[in-house]
Amino acid sequence: MNEKGEKIICRCNEVTVEEIEALIEQGVEDIEMIKRLLRIGMGPCQGRTCLPMVISILARKTGKSPDEIKLPATRIPIRPVPAGVLVGEMDEE
Repeated sequence: MNEKGEKIICRCNEVTVEEIEALIEQGVEDIEMIKRLLRIGMGPCQGRTCLPMVISILARKTGKSPDEIKLPATRIPIRPVPAGVLVGEMDEE
């Protein structure tokens, strides 16, 4: 829970149940769109914790079976890049 007493679903990006439910109530029922709008599954854990919970919330709110809701697409980098390049500590060769 955060300071407001809201339940956090995505710890990496501090997304709450209330934020997810608000989007669903506004008509956003596509997990890919929820991911894009709230950045769930885009943190260091890559959704290992939050995506199953978001699927559960989405199923409950829409009346669908969790099996009907597919995981969002995974986008793997075209080629691996050393972390030092990303933080500017080394040159990419």
